[in-house]
Amino acid sequence: MIIKSDYRIPSALDGYGLLLRNKHLNDKDHRFPNRAVLFVHGATYGASDTFDYVIDGQSWMDRLAAEGVDAWCLDLLGYGGSDRPAVMSEPADSNAPVVDTAHAVAEVDRAVSFILQERQIERVDLIGYSWGSAICGAYAGRFPEKVGSLVLSGALWLEGLTPPDSPSAPLGAYRTVTIEAMLERWALGLEPAAIDRIVSETERRRWCEQTASCDPDFETTGLLRAPTGVMQDYLHFRGTGTDWYDPGLIQAPVQIVVGELDRETTPAQGQRLFARLSSASARRCTVIGGGTHSLLLENQRHELYGVVSAFLHDHAARTGGAVT
Repeated sequence: MIIKSDYRIPSALDGYGLLLRNKHLNDKDHRFPNRAVLFVHGATYGASDTFDYVIDGQSWMDRLAAEGVDAWCLDLLGYGGSDRPAVMSEPADSNAPVVDTAHAVAEVDRAVSFILQERQIERVDLIGYSWGSAICGAYAGRFPEKVGSLVLSGALWLEGLTPPDSPSAPLGAYRTVTIEAMLERWALGLEPAAIDRIVSETERRRWCEQTASCDPDFETTGLLRAPTGVMQDYLHFRGTGTDWYDPGLIQAPVQIVVGELDRETTPAQGQRLFARLSSASARRCTVIGGGTHSLLLENQRHELYGVVSAFLHDHAARTGGAVT
């Protein structure tokens, strides 16, 4: 039996709360001894709507929990089941972007500190997806003593990309997306028949509708709001050609994994990042065929899950842990 617990922890912005979710077997003997894994989400969708989204009766968190992992996920401020800052209820252009990478790193540290205290352990394994890979990469470089191992799924890395066109208008505090825009983004660069082979239209639409409904105002507006701090960071780092974070500071073992058809965080970008992990104690880079940027929700998701589980199990075994 899998036990689910939802906690509210304080945001890095005073007065707001974050959703921190945990799933584990109701049997302490089936956990990684002295280990826990924390998922961190990307730029648009919360962790509870991705890593704990149930497909065919099981989410990725459920799978890890069933394998004996103490699995956690965090919704950053403005995402998923966490609070929305007041500026997200005002016109977007009335305020500057909120929830940038520095803010996200601070909130991940609050989640990690909570887990370390709750479980009385010294380190947490991190799984970062898309923007979450930059958050976790920055965190692992800054707090190497708190990170046991690091998975970068759909690893965000901008090195070698041309500067973007300047935005037509200044970024506001948040952006909005429709269900149709979510579906269009999922199929980026693919013909309808190709994306349907990867994941059915019914499943794509079901996920988009469920995920968009996490916005407290969705029933009224039909829109999902997402903070734009990440977009401000993206424009700055891509425009200046500077690194989002320093991969050379990461000491933990690292697994990069990316879908073959990912047009947002491409296999080539993952390889560039891999080459920069000069201090990682071990490093792997895996490309999974037939997957897009949303690989974790697609037919080939079990390939992703298997790669990550093998990496986590191998690291646990090397450091004296075991999984029953």
